[in-house]
Amino acid sequence: MSKRVLTTESGAPVADNQNSASAGIGGPLLLQDQHLLEKLARFNRERIPERVVHARGSGAYGRFEVTDDVTGFTHADFLSEIGKRTEVFVRFSTVADSLGGADAVRDPRGFAVKFYTEEGNYDLVGNNTPVFFIKDPIKFPDFIHSQKRDPFTGRQEPDNVWDFWAHSPEATHQVTWLMGDRGIPASYRHMDGFGSHTYQWTNRSGEAFFVKYHFKTDQGIRCLTGEQAAELVGQDANSHQTDLLQAIERGVHPSWTLHVQIMPAAEAANYRFNPFDLTKVWPHADYPLKRVGRLVLDRNPDNVFAEVEQAAFSPNNFVPGIGPSPDKMLQGRLFAYADAHRYRLGVNHTQLAVNAPKAVPGGAANYGRDGLMAANSQDRYAKNYEPNSYDGPVETGAPLAAALAVSGHTGTHEAPQHTKDDDFFQAGELYRLLPEDSRQRLVATIAGGLSQVTRNDVVEKNLAHFHAADTEYGKRVEAAVRALRED
Repeated sequence: MSKRVLTTESGAPVADNQNSASAGIGGPLLLQDQHLLEKLARFNRERIPERVVHARGSGAYGRFEVTDDVTGFTHADFLSEIGKRTEVFVRFSTVADSLGGADAVRDPRGFAVKFYTEEGNYDLVGNNTPVFFIKDPIKFPDFIHSQKRDPFTGRQEPDNVWDFWAHSPEATHQVTWLMGDRGIPASYRHMDGFGSHTYQWTNRSGEAFFVKYHFKTDQGIRCLTGEQAAELVGQDANSHQTDLLQAIERGVHPSWTLHVQIMPAAEAANYRFNPFDLTKVWPHADYPLKRVGRLVLDRNPDNVFAEVEQAAFSPNNFVPGIGPSPDKMLQGRLFAYADAHRYRLGVNHTQLAVNAPKAVPGGAANYGRDGLMAANSQDRYAKNYEPNSYDGPVETGAPLAAALAVSGHTGTHEAPQHTKDDDFFQAGELYRLLPEDSRQRLVATIAGGLSQVTRNDVVEKNLAHFHAADTEYGKRVEAAVRALRED
C-alpha cells in the first residue's frame, strides 16, 4: 500500500521534512525554503485565545430521545413526540482555572448541551449546580476576577475569593453547595447537570410556562473528598477527560435523564420569592420534576481542538417554543456568550462543523457575508440583501416564543419584592438537609479556606452569612475557623 505524500499548505509535495535548505553545509538558512517558513509560521499561530471561564473542558457526541409527552407545554419540534431523537454535542468543563488546569478540583462544572434540531441549533448552557453565586450580570466580571489568578501573585488567592463572597451575601447558597460533598465530582459521568436559569416554554395555543432543566445522571452521583482529589490530580491531572474518553471508547455510554420543573407564567408574580433569582431553587414540593427524555453520549470527537475547543455554545440560540425569562443573569449571558465566540473564533465560527446547524443544507440561510475565514460558498445568483426578487431566504413571521412584556422607565431597578426574598434561607435549608457526616465535612472545608484569609473583617462578614443561614451552621463554622487560626 503506497503512503500518502506529505504536502505544503498549497498542496505541493515536500521532498525533505528532516533538513532545512541552507547555503552550503552548516551555512545560513534560505528564505526561499517555503516548507520551513510555513511550518514555523503556522506553529506560532496554533493557539487561539482560551475561554476566560470554562477554559478546561471535555466533550462528546450523542443523542437525546424524548420519553414523555410535553406538547402541552412547548411546541419545540425536537420535543414533539415520544421516541423522537436529536443529535447532540455536550461539553463539560471546570470554571475558574486555565486550559492547563487539573480536572479534579473544587469548582462548579459547566454542563452545555447543543441540540442539532430540525429547526436549528438549541444551546442549553448550564452547570452541575442548580444555583449560582450572583444574581446580576453586572457583578460577573468582578466575581470571576476574584476567583482566578491574582495579578500580582499569579495564583488563586483565598483573600480574593472570600473577600468577594463577604460582600455578596447572595453567594451563601452556592458556597454551601461548592464546599459540600458534591463540590468535587468523581467524573463528568457521575454528576447531574442543570439549566440553572429559568427559561420560558410556549405551547401551540400561546400559553407560556417558566421551566427549569434537571439532567439526572443514570450512573449515580459519585464525588471525591479533598484528599482523594489531591491524590487523583497527582496521578492524572486530566482524570475527567481520561474517564469520559475511555468509557465511551469501551462502549460504556454515559446517560442522563432530563426532567423539568414547570411553573405556569401567571404564578410567577405572586410566588413567595423571585422565581428568576439564579441564587435560589424552586422546591420540588411546589413544582415537581416531570420527565422529558434521555441523553446518551456514544461518540468521542476525532479532534479535541476542532470539536471541543472550537465548540461555541450560546444561551440565545433558541428554537420555536423555547425562549428566555426575565432572569437577569440569563439576559446578560444572551450577549456575553455569543460575543466571546466572535472574539475567540471569529464572526464565522458558526460555519465550523461542530457549530453548524444541521437543519439547513449548506449551513445557515441568511444574508451575513464575508469576514475572516468565511467558508460558506454562495452561488453566483445569491444576493446579500433582503427583501429581494431572487428567491432569497425570507422571514416566517412566527415568534420563537411568547414575547416577554417590557414596560416601565429606564434606569436601575430593584427586583420586585416577594414575601421571602432574603439571601440566606435556602442555604440554611440545604444545610439542614445534610446528614451529620456531610455537615462535618462542609464545615471543615469552609474553615480550611476561610482560615487562610488575612483580613479579620472579611472573615467576620463571611461568618455572619453562615450565622444568618442557620444558627448551628454559623456557630460550627466560626468555631472551626477560630481553631485553625489559633494553631
